[in-house]
Amino acid sequence: MSDQRVPAQSDRSDPAPYDALLLLSFGGPEGPDDVVPFLENVTRGRGIPKERLKEVGQHYFMFGGVSPINDQCRALLAALREDFAAAGLDLPLYWGNRNWTPYLTDTLREMVRDGRRRIAVLATSAYASYSGCRQYRENLADALAALEAEGLALPRVDKLRHYFNHPGFLEPVIDGVLASLAELDDSVRAGAHLAFTTHSIPDAAADASGPVEDHGDGGAYVKQHLDAARIVADAVRERTGTDHPWQLVYQSRSGAPHIPWLEPDICDHLEDLRKAGAPAVVMVPIGFVSDHMEVLYDLDTEAAAKAAELGLPVRRSATVGADPRFAAAVRELLLERAASERGAAVERCALGALGPSHDVCPVGCCPARSERPAAAGADSPYA
Repeated sequence: MSDQRVPAQSDRSDPAPYDALLLLSFGGPEGPDDVVPFLENVTRGRGIPKERLKEVGQHYFMFGGVSPINDQCRALLAALREDFAAAGLDLPLYWGNRNWTPYLTDTLREMVRDGRRRIAVLATSAYASYSGCRQYRENLADALAALEAEGLALPRVDKLRHYFNHPGFLEPVIDGVLASLAELDDSVRAGAHLAFTTHSIPDAAADASGPVEDHGDGGAYVKQHLDAARIVADAVRERTGTDHPWQLVYQSRSGAPHIPWLEPDICDHLEDLRKAGAPAVVMVPIGFVSDHMEVLYDLDTEAAAKAAELGLPVRRSATVGADPRFAAAVRELLLERAASERGAAVERCALGALGPSHDVCPVGCCPARSERPAAAGADSPYA
């Protein structure tokens, strides 16, 4: 692995100018009665009938109507509090969601009433894309607009950079792959393939992801995933002495059939590997921070069933979740951004070929089909 760093010339223990950290996530239902209202939030404006939402909600009903993502956020908050305390970092932590309680607007209102004026934001998405970055920035702008309409003093919000290539994110992924390989039978382990999985998005959205200079050929979304997968595969080879074939594949497609989305789908990929004689597969959900529904259903249920049908030994490696190394990485991301905002030279940790991502999303980064205000970027109406 190549580890790109810029020599530090600053105090890396000072969070100023930030007076709080906000964990910003997708949200998920926490009981059967929550499922349809949650899906109505997710699909608002698309005119999808309630009957169709009940059909879509079957994935949630299979698990008691509960998505694990909220519990994953609670676990990450606990890990962050523990890490911050051990590092002597006294900074309040808050949590707000896009689609379910605690809602982002409610959390920001609470933060303002608590006197928070400069807020760092960590989104539970490691990569550049509209849904994984700009849409969260739009959510922040919507929440700020609501507070402004209420006559509240608006805080400044700064979204922390993408962390797909931070060692605190990737080292737990590497360990998860090694553990899954160790679970395979000796007779198939050496020939096992690695299938790195992430959420499929429309080709057009992928091409437009990241800064303008990255648009096209999958944009930053595909480039970043490929770089992260390559880092993990190389580390696995270095630590085991075995070169496992790997490919980036996709899951959880939800769009109309006539619109091109990123392929191949994980289940199609498993079929192709079986036909090609692959003895086993480790599915690596590198596009996901935690075990939310797309992991539990699309991989642990649907893809696992496909593998069983094919007679193909398969394991699914762990997501990062609340790993202490990830919590430490969040602290590092926060403190590097704080130092940068104070005008200090900053050490930025990044593995692989792409280097550390930008702090501030430039104009034209991950554009939406219809333009909407987005906070925490160069085009923010809330400087």
